[in-house]
Amino acid sequence: MLCSLEKIWKYFNGEPLLRDINFTINEGERIGLVGRNGCGKTTLLSIITGNLGYDPSPENDGRMSFSGNCRIGYLEQGVGLSTECSVSEEMRKPFAELDREHERIAELEDALSGKLSDSEREKAESEYSRISTHFENNEGYLIDVKIKTVLNGMGFSGLDLSRSVNSLSGGERTRLSLAKLLLESPSLLILDEPTNHLDLDTMTWLEDYLLDYKGAILVVSHNRYFLDRVCTRICEIEDGKLKSYSGNYSFYVKQKREDNLHQEKLYEAEQEKIKELQFFIDKNRVSATSAKAAKSKQHMLDRIVDNAVEKPKMYEKSAKIKLEYDIEPPKEVFSAENIDVSVGGKTLLESFSLNMRRGDKVGIIGKNGTGKTTILKTVQGINSHSKGRINWAQNVKLAYYDQKNEYLNPNNTVIEEIHRRYPRMTDYEVRSVLGSVLLTGENVFKEVGVISGGEKTKLSFALMSLKRGNFLILDEPTNHLDISTKEVLEDALKEYTGTILFVSHDRYLLNKIADRIIEIRDGKAYEYKGNYDDYLKARELEKEEAEKVAVPSPTPAEKKQYRTKSQRAEDVRKKQELADLEKSIANLEKEIADTEELICTPEVASDYQKMTELCQSLDDRKNELSELMDRWIEIQE
Repeated sequence: MLCSLEKIWKYFNGEPLLRDINFTINEGERIGLVGRNGCGKTTLLSIITGNLGYDPSPENDGRMSFSGNCRIGYLEQGVGLSTECSVSEEMRKPFAELDREHERIAELEDALSGKLSDSEREKAESEYSRISTHFENNEGYLIDVKIKTVLNGMGFSGLDLSRSVNSLSGGERTRLSLAKLLLESPSLLILDEPTNHLDLDTMTWLEDYLLDYKGAILVVSHNRYFLDRVCTRICEIEDGKLKSYSGNYSFYVKQKREDNLHQEKLYEAEQEKIKELQFFIDKNRVSATSAKAAKSKQHMLDRIVDNAVEKPKMYEKSAKIKLEYDIEPPKEVFSAENIDVSVGGKTLLESFSLNMRRGDKVGIIGKNGTGKTTILKTVQGINSHSKGRINWAQNVKLAYYDQKNEYLNPNNTVIEEIHRRYPRMTDYEVRSVLGSVLLTGENVFKEVGVISGGEKTKLSFALMSLKRGNFLILDEPTNHLDISTKEVLEDALKEYTGTILFVSHDRYLLNKIADRIIEIRDGKAYEYKGNYDDYLKARELEKEEAEKVAVPSPTPAEKKQYRTKSQRAEDVRKKQELADLEKSIANLEKEIADTEELICTPEVASDYQKMTELCQSLDDRKNELSELMDRWIEIQE
């Protein structure tokens, strides 16, 4: 057990947000925390990390405890880096203790090579043994390798590590903050929406990295693919209470539906029993002969009501999004022919072409910074192009969702944002539209600049539904939405009969909506028929074909040459060398392990000369092993 919460409550404005939370995190667990926006997920994370206190329960105080080896690392929905430091300085901070040990090891080696008294030498040798053993056991010599591996995986390949953190974009800082946290390797890794700002390649790398992570993971995420791949337990917060489900997200959805159906049957059966008892009581209460039986039934009814089965909350979708249009465009709605895609004077794609017919749903994917959003802006004329042609058919009415919500006025209230665009609408009509996306009550009088990202997205889709466009252009439409609202939006887009061009990293959305995938890769656009799963299959086939091309089949002449006696003899010699190498590698690995074990013994630790000899021998063996491994790889290739 790493962490345990018992009877935890949290109130806001006198109302309980979290009620009677009982939650345990065990070593090695990977837990996904889900629930609607505002249900208390981030609040629970803040309580666990100690950034927020909890309140006494109605009966008694709650309790939170941690094991002695529990070290928490927390990635919040923000950036926790020092903007004054370089990237390199930030990435080395998790290894500050090991760096100090490395410096101390060098100091002790210098001291031991000089003149010391017997007592001073004994003390220095003991310290040297202790520190060097700890340094090696914690892979101190692999710090640079670890940093490079994580930075490459998080999309920072080729980054100048001397760059100031302040020079990075907000998305880059968030990724760098996550990279730093992964390098810290806490025993309990807590992540709040870690896949925001990640492209598909980086997301996949992170999932693979977390699958091999040795510590426990607690993650809040609306990314269902991520939850399916990484998590072994899903915990849901609903109505302030936490319920745990074994398995990944898909199993949770299935199990929750089954639990709700079971509870619904119990509830209906109990309600039927209550009706029967109430009917008997009402009929026999005044009768002298059966009043005693009625009283007994009343006691039975009271017991049932006091312990009544709660009415189940069936798996319902929260918001209501309906996307319709009035004018039907021609069959050929849009074409771009050999246009250049540029931003800030930098050309991202030399040539981009795309044809779309009425009803097409095309998803654009690719790494961050490859020009996906710029394509959407260029085809609309927001960004200019210097060559090629863009043609829009008559009667095409565009509706554009911008992921940054740049077209919302942050100084308007939510209700004003619609009134200013549609002044003829009444307050009742505006509030009805906002209510359909769950923007209700006092929230409609908040300024757009202060509402959450999810609320801005809902407002944007309310405006989009009012615009009634027959061609939707969407830039990361599911960012900031909770899972239930994502599913509502997916259903709305699936039912929409118009044309859609969209950019997304949401693999569920790409699978459900797209009938074509455009991947932006290495400055070019590659087109694939079908949804995201079809794209993955096509890419796999491409890689297989590329491998075949990389290793071409031998020509008849080459085959004949290979069948010569000298070729066969060379083949036999290489196989024998491989066998000898593998035997030597195994022996060296055993020698290295035995030497490392010997170095850790008290007898050697107290003998500086013996320690020095063994360390030198260990380095020689490791160098020899490296050379053998290089030769083994060379022959294999």
